[in-house]
Amino acid sequence: MSDSGIETILVVEDERQIREAVVTALECEGFAVCEAATAGHAAVQAASRLPHLVILDLGLPDRDGVDFIRDYRTWSAVPILVLSARSEEESKVEALDAGADDYLTKPFGVAELLARVRALLRRRPTELQGAAPKIEFGDYAIDCVNRVVTRAGVPIHLTQIEYRLLVYMAANPGRVLTHRHLLAQVWGGQAVENHQYLRVYVGHLRQKIEDTPTQPRFILTEIGVGYRFES
Repeated sequence: MSDSGIETILVVEDERQIREAVVTALECEGFAVCEAATAGHAAVQAASRLPHLVILDLGLPDRDGVDFIRDYRTWSAVPILVLSARSEEESKVEALDAGADDYLTKPFGVAELLARVRALLRRRPTELQGAAPKIEFGDYAIDCVNRVVTRAGVPIHLTQIEYRLLVYMAANPGRVLTHRHLLAQVWGGQAVENHQYLRVYVGHLRQKIEDTPTQPRFILTEIGVGYRFES
């Protein structure tokens, strides 16, 4: 985040010519811009620069952009504008369900891109916007940039779904999270009715982080409603 009050935008695009064109257009509008060509570098930039908005390509060389969106949404509510060659409705719905705020297909007009950027910045939320990319509870630490969970410095192996579920709950301590809400946030909009699926993964997660899984300290059940995370 810029100390001068100028809004910072992170551009994540692996095609150099497109990235340079977007960066130039944004800088001419007075924005501060940081760049990344991979999802890994984007995670580092997002954590260190704390941008006000992210412009994201989905077809990245190291990781699909939709997965980046889901992980980023566990600790930040900064607006995400997808800029992608994927024009089919299914891709748009998947990205928006994952947490993207807007979707613009390639090829695109610079004027429209800038208009969408301005619109997103006007209505950006404040919730979680200043959240740290590191979450701590008990003797656990979650490094949201490197996607590593440790207990007293020792790494804990979690599956991708277990990790995403833990980070989302830990980033919202004390808040009652309904089954439907958790399913939508972690698995996407298509899974919102599969409550048994969620219960299975919560059980797996408790086995890995709770000293006594049948008497959980962190992941508490709100009967008939969902779960609440106590840090």
